[in-house]
Amino acid sequence: MKIAAGMVEPDSGDIIRQPSANARYLEQSPDLSNFATVLDYIQDGLISVEGQFDESTARVPYLLDALGLTGKEDPTNLSGGEKRRAALIRTLAPEPDVLLLDEPTNHLDLPAIEWLETELGQSRSALVLISHDRRFLENLSKRVVWLDRGTTFELDKSFAHFEDWRDEMIEQEALDRHKLKRQINREEHWVTHGVSGRRKRNVRRMKELGTLKSTLKNANGPQGNVSITVSEADRSAKRVVEMKDVSFAYGDRPIVSELNLRIMRGDRIAVLGPNGSGKTTLLNLMTGKLDAQEGTIKLGDNLEPLIIDQARAGLDPDMSLRDAMGDGNEAVIVNGNPVHVMRYMQDFLFRPEQATTPLRALSGGERARVQLAQGLRLPSNLLILDEPTNDLDLETLDLLQDMVADYPGTVILVSHDRDFIDRLAARTLAYEGPADWQLYPGGYSDMARQRGKGVEARSENTGKSKKKSKPAPRKGRTEKLSFNDTFRLKNLPEEMKAINAAIEVLNAELADPDLYAKDFDRFCAASDELVKASETLDTAEMEWLELDEKREALKG
Repeated sequence: MKIAAGMVEPDSGDIIRQPSANARYLEQSPDLSNFATVLDYIQDGLISVEGQFDESTARVPYLLDALGLTGKEDPTNLSGGEKRRAALIRTLAPEPDVLLLDEPTNHLDLPAIEWLETELGQSRSALVLISHDRRFLENLSKRVVWLDRGTTFELDKSFAHFEDWRDEMIEQEALDRHKLKRQINREEHWVTHGVSGRRKRNVRRMKELGTLKSTLKNANGPQGNVSITVSEADRSAKRVVEMKDVSFAYGDRPIVSELNLRIMRGDRIAVLGPNGSGKTTLLNLMTGKLDAQEGTIKLGDNLEPLIIDQARAGLDPDMSLRDAMGDGNEAVIVNGNPVHVMRYMQDFLFRPEQATTPLRALSGGERARVQLAQGLRLPSNLLILDEPTNDLDLETLDLLQDMVADYPGTVILVSHDRDFIDRLAARTLAYEGPADWQLYPGGYSDMARQRGKGVEARSENTGKSKKKSKPAPRKGRTEKLSFNDTFRLKNLPEEMKAINAAIEVLNAELADPDLYAKDFDRFCAASDELVKASETLDTAEMEWLELDEKREALKG
């Protein structure tokens, strides 16, 4: 894209540009450091060759308002999303003939992404987009250029058709490699067992065999066909998080009001809202980092959370890739098994020659892979993903998506990537207005269909939210649990404790590596007992949860 924008000269080949065509380039990391205000930065990009402001300055107030900026902001205090919005205004205002946009949705929230999508869809400019946002590409693209291992391939259809087309090409490539291997085997058989023939003919065939082997060596196949092993912790309790009438505010600014939410083991929940709505605060409440100011939050037993956030925190930029992946060791322990650090690197799409590369030289997507690799070595049963898709390339996004889909524990996901949410979330907690959150079944598209709209920008009304009215207490006889229900509710915790103890004994017995060979019948019996004990524990936990809910409902 930088070559197309005239910022980088190619090593060879020709570039033909229309002299009258006006192109604007949106870079991934805009630099506003030399400007006193955002408006100065924007106007600097609108000055013509003659030193005059062009007519596009009339669009600046509209774009500032649409993207939530005033122009008076100090660039040194801007977040990544605000810098991206300022760069978008500077790029879009002139309405150029060609827009070259490099990751335009990075660090934007959903309202801004959907506004930008509509704005570009109505634009008369030709669009060239680099993006990992599948939904954004599907809605705006008409052609796709795929850059793979130094070669470009073109699809004369929208991105909606890309993955099927790419998979067909990968399958064909695998078939071609298979045919090439068979051809090499035939040639080697001829060299070893065939009739010598004339010397010149032999020399020619030996050269051809060498060429075939060189071709096969260079056909490494596409990235992405990997298998990731997640280190599993002991199972968490059936009920992971329960929030009852939870309220929290920062001063006069309410974040959540009387929220009731239950997250069960194995749930996949997405949290959606504009920037500033309080999504990260909600995560901190759900994980016990913050206490509720009103209401109660109960966390299940045996929770071992793993947090993957957008800050890429904890990565030393001077550390080599190999040391970061293995903590300086030759092997890492994953799910109890040693894995050589070079193999572990390849599991996360890194090439062996990258081993000594310092982390500062890696792309955003590659640093995200490093953070994933470091986190997944640790046992966990609750995965927290806070804006995990920022800066990711499609290969890393696919990797992350497959890992989350196969994750055996509970997942809480905060993201602005609509396609990512649709593929992974079973329920969606959406921002409805100040301190108001509503739970919907399904992912982003299901939520938008039920609401009749997507996620809207945060309201500026930051006053104290109104209390939700509670139902009046029922008059007459007070209902309570039956004798049998009360008895079961009292005794189930001891039963579950005993079952857990039995499961621990069976796990210890089955951990003996010699049991299978020494006593195969006992190995099979212990395995069956473990399955039955786990099923009994699930049943008991569910019974206790139902009775506890019934008790709480009767108290209310």
